Amino acid sequence: MPSIRLADLAQQLDAQLHGDGELVITGIASMGAARADQITFLADSRFREKLSSCEAGAVVLSADDLPHCTSAALVVKNPYLTYARMAQLMDTTPLPAVDIAPSAVVSPEARIGHRVAIGANAVIESGVELADDVIIGPGCFVGKNATIGTGTRLWANVTIYHEVRIGAQCLIQSGTVIGADGFGYANDRGNWIKIPQLGTVDIGDRVEIGACTTIDRGALNDTLIGNGVIIDNQCQIAHNVVIGDNTAVAGGVIMAGSLKIGRYCMIGGASVINGHMEICDKVTVTGMGMVMRPITEPGVYSSGIPLQPNKVWRKTAALVMNINEMSRRVKAIERKLEKK
Repeated sequence: MPSIRLADLAQQLDAQLHGDGELVITGIASMGAARADQITFLADSRFREKLSSCEAGAVVLSADDLPHCTSAALVVKNPYLTYARMAQLMDTTPLPAVDIAPSAVVSPEARIGHRVAIGANAVIESGVELADDVIIGPGCFVGKNATIGTGTRLWANVTIYHEVRIGAQCLIQSGTVIGADGFGYANDRGNWIKIPQLGTVDIGDRVEIGACTTIDRGALNDTLIGNGVIIDNQCQIAHNVVIGDNTAVAGGVIMAGSLKIGRYCMIGGASVINGHMEICDKVTVTGMGMVMRPITEPGVYSSGIPLQPNKVWRKTAALVMNINEMSRRVKAIERKLEKK
């Protein structure tokens, strides 16, 4: 991690400095593990008692927590957001590739912008357009006529199928597949007849996609991912799904085909969402939610039974299995009471 004077860091983060500005910061660490040459942050005042034992050279915190701090401090309105920006400033993640590797296979019919890097054994097919500052990691495949916008980075072994369009400043982690066929078949007396998937995938700007996620191409129209969307690892986005701008999708989520999700939504991990319906803007689905019907009002939605001790769960399950009989009996009692 690069070293930086605390005063310089405060200036870059637009933070109010308290303490020794000449202190050299060499890294970021958690409150419990930070050393005297590192900086940490306090994002939740409920944990301010940890400040007394924290050995960090400096702490990013709010003005309300400053009186409890014994070290140097950077005072900001939103410590967690400032931590994110600070981590970007001090990031030492290597680039997926530098220059164009001799073993890369690049079609002479591909259009390659300025300062493009292509890693070892990557394949760039004909008609591909890579804008300026694109980085393609080792082992990636970019299919015919795909386009990738300025500054987008692909880590190792990403597969981009033909005709896929990816915007600017995107980040795609290893093992992700974009543009594979959607799950489209017709049944002919028990035999499955494949339906060629004629659409593609269109991804906006500033989109981040985690490792081993799959986004299928559309059957006729395109699968659409809006600007600023973030998608975690191992998600399945089916054909013709539309995800609105700045929506966040946590790990392991499954979205069925022709689903439309609005802007500024948050989908909790391991949720399963039915297809051919719409979820409006600003909806939060908590983890392991099963969404079977459209959602038309913003808000927080949940489903499922939280984990219980097995004996308790067995009793709950037994009640659920008998719910129809219980409902029938309750209705019978209600009818008797109405007659009195």
